[in-house]
Amino acid sequence: MAITETLNEGLKRGYNIVVTAAELDATVEAKLKEAQPNIEIKGFRKGKVPMAMLRKQHGASVLGEAMQEAVDGAMNAHLEASGDRPAAQPEMKMTNEEWAEGQDVEVEVSYETLPEVPEVDFSKIKLTQLVVKAEEADITEALDNLAETSQDFSDKKAGSKAKDGDQVVINFLGKVDDVAFEGGQADDYPLVLGSNSFIPGFEEQLVGAKAGDDVVVNVDFPADYGAENLAGKAAVFECKVNAVKGAVKAELNDELAEKFGAENLEDLKGKIAERLEEEFKGASRIVMKRDLMDEMDKLVSFELPESLVTAEAGQIAHQLWHEENPDVQGHDHPEIETTEEHTTLATRRVRLGLLLAEVGQKAEITVADAEMQQAVIQQAQQYGPNAQQFFEYVQKNPQVQQQIRAPLFEEKVVDHIVELATMTDNVVSKEELQKAVEALDEA
Repeated sequence: MAITETLNEGLKRGYNIVVTAAELDATVEAKLKEAQPNIEIKGFRKGKVPMAMLRKQHGASVLGEAMQEAVDGAMNAHLEASGDRPAAQPEMKMTNEEWAEGQDVEVEVSYETLPEVPEVDFSKIKLTQLVVKAEEADITEALDNLAETSQDFSDKKAGSKAKDGDQVVINFLGKVDDVAFEGGQADDYPLVLGSNSFIPGFEEQLVGAKAGDDVVVNVDFPADYGAENLAGKAAVFECKVNAVKGAVKAELNDELAEKFGAENLEDLKGKIAERLEEEFKGASRIVMKRDLMDEMDKLVSFELPESLVTAEAGQIAHQLWHEENPDVQGHDHPEIETTEEHTTLATRRVRLGLLLAEVGQKAEITVADAEMQQAVIQQAQQYGPNAQQFFEYVQKNPQVQQQIRAPLFEEKVVDHIVELATMTDNVVSKEELQKAVEALDEA
């Protein structure tokens, strides 16, 4: 077996691998001898089938395996000896396409190798962490929101007209083509006007109604309505307004606090302050991480595999196109061309991605099974009753597992680098933090 270098330019590599006919024949012979004791063919005892017969019956399939193993073995030996790390799966192509048994096998191999990533002195990086304390006004606002969500309703004075935010207690009967339909009837149903919990157009027609009124509501079921027998149909609802009630905000007291799992109102305030400051920390980390990436981008410069940059630019272009065309859910759309802006962003991402990967490898940073499991659980919660199906999907798809693992690894590497950098806290207001976050979208 011989490997000859045909290309060595920058990160691009090319090789010609020749596996001789004699080597292939010896490998086939060895494979057939290994399998011979377990092979049965009519007319011969098990394990006593002549080699000539085995070659005739199984030689072709074994030859294919031998060719693949020989080329893969040569490639692996080359990578181990050279230290090359292909940026993507190497491309392999047989050059003697008219190959016949008894001839040498010639394979052309090409790939881009990952570059050597230079060492970086992260102590030179100076970072600022924006610190926001939960102010009394922030806590009060959060408490008010909780009180609103816990609101109750009480009868308005006689003759009051219902308005958005009020609750109307109604009996209703729905009909399509003068025929009542299943699920279209209820008594004493409490409906908050403006909640958009009913068919579009229903609640608006009850605005201005008073207790005791009879109201006929005309609506059209949406074309994509869940019940096929009603989708796109015109319907008439005969409604009787039994009561009109106004919202009464819950009082801020210990009783309200207990509803939200706190011991008392002061304890609830403390929990709210902790939650708000955790949210502020999360936003602050986003700003700090962008600053870190900017500083790292200035510190390193090395050649990048064109294939990785091209693939990343394509993904960026594709993602941005879908963001601009949200109505197109699938991939049945014109080919999306990448621009110089896409390529510039892709270059930065690939460079920083390779740097973070190198730092993580040298620091022996790993994602523990427990961390991975917790991340999968968090994502599975988004699928509700289909959570188990999501678990099974993840278990069967290594690519999906890598998509979940990658950001966990990146965050741990970022934490490692931040420990080496110089960090300064800067106490700012909530508004200043918000402006800093908004500035990231404009950059």
